[in-house]
Amino acid sequence: MSDIIHEFTTEIPHWRPRVKPIDLAEATPEQLDALKVTPSNTKVSDYVLVLANDVETLKVRTPLFNAIMYNRGGLGRAERELGATAASVVNRCVYCAAVHASRYNQLAKDESVMERVFRDGEAAELDERQQAIFRFAVKLSKAPSAADEKDMQALRDAGLDDGEILDLILSASLFGWANRLMHVLGDPVAKEGQTR
Repeated sequence: MSDIIHEFTTEIPHWRPRVKPIDLAEATPEQLDALKVTPSNTKVSDYVLVLANDVETLKVRTPLFNAIMYNRGGLGRAERELGATAASVVNRCVYCAAVHASRYNQLAKDESVMERVFRDGEAAELDERQQAIFRFAVKLSKAPSAADEKDMQALRDAGLDDGEILDLILSASLFGWANRLMHVLGDPVAKEGQTR
């Protein structure tokens, strides 16, 4: 039986790479320099260590990720995580959905939104603002060319200003790319004791 997780969860699984991560003890000065911009001050993930095989890409990817997901002003952090989760649900990226749903829960201090998203998918009933954010990120993730002025107006009607809308577009779009990397480069697998 496979230990790959196929169902959405807020419990972050282990990510098992298919491409060999670099060994920090053997990293080149260029790789170590690229790793300095990782968003966490904790252990460097296997995912980032896989990306460090391509120094130039990592040097661009991480600052872009940090700017989109952690910049000040604009859309709140929890709502950016909702947009990232919506994209990850559409793209069936179990690992990214778990990471960003978990972050949403921590930031919003409310697990009910992600429970509904994972249980009901696109039909999830959320409050007006959350619903507008979720629906827009889903639509953008399915077919970017389908998002139109009516969708932008629905976001404005839910109280988002243009800066917040731009942040939502950036976070959902970033995960269109990030989900594809995660899918090809590795698999979400159960940690010891984790349900699948």
